[in-house]
Amino acid sequence: MTSNVAEGGMRRAGRRVAGNSAFHLFCRAGLVARGVLYLLIGWLAVQIGMGEGGQEADKKGALQTVADKPGGTAMLWVMAVGFAGLALWRFSEAAFGQPFADGRKAGKRLASFGRGVFYTGGFITMLNFVLGEGGSSSNEQSKTYTARAMEHSGGRWLILAIGLGFVAWGIGNVVNAVRRKFLERLNTGQMGRRTRAVVQPLGIVGRASRGIVFGGVGVFLVYAAATFDPGKAKGLDGTLREFAGTPAGPWLLVVVAAGLLVFGAYSFCEARWRKVEAVRSGLRGRTGRGGVRRLLPQGR
Repeated sequence: MTSNVAEGGMRRAGRRVAGNSAFHLFCRAGLVARGVLYLLIGWLAVQIGMGEGGQEADKKGALQTVADKPGGTAMLWVMAVGFAGLALWRFSEAAFGQPFADGRKAGKRLASFGRGVFYTGGFITMLNFVLGEGGSSSNEQSKTYTARAMEHSGGRWLILAIGLGFVAWGIGNVVNAVRRKFLERLNTGQMGRRTRAVVQPLGIVGRASRGIVFGGVGVFLVYAAATFDPGKAKGLDGTLREFAGTPAGPWLLVVVAAGLLVFGAYSFCEARWRKVEAVRSGLRGRTGRGGVRRLLPQGR
């Protein structure tokens, strides 16, 4: 009984936080930070495609670009806090469900948990960078972590599973972009017709481009697991550079990089219109099992 009451109290507290308008703003700030990051990565990739690149086209390269500018350290702190917001937003969805149709299903909540872990990794990377532990490039990290995993029994299969997960996630992003499923996650009713005419193509191109890139990361992880060679694994920068090695040449890299720029711009649209309310403001109560009063969002 006592444990049920304590659990109910913790859940109520979590719902209050997730339903707070300040928390929703925190989540939207994270989407702005994500947009800035992808604009930087896309621009670095364009420069590489044009033969002018110096930094890696990944998170580390983007952070270094920010750090080299006046006020860069303050901006890095803001971005790190933003990614913390992204992680907490996704974990709140994992706990209470996504704020749209079928959002409470186990598969949707598990997907939110996985994205929460992904953004937590981004937050930790940024925090380490700000604290002076610059870290390695995405390519080096991918090879290092793959090698460490393969040193253990079952590690090869873990890398294979992660790679297949990235491939599936990438394909899902492309398919959902083409089918415009992402619009279900936006408050399109708050958009005018002209605004929607801009947001929709940004979402299609941006989300599809992101899916292609991260699907490519997954392909190289699968290849590394299949060949039992950690050196075959590639991070974001290495995957993007592979586009330049295709028969289409560097121009294919420029096209893909432009798609990441579009995704960065689309992220700002999500910051404005994304449904981030895993729990809405204004809650109603219901007494559940064990006398624990559960709080449920209105209008769900």
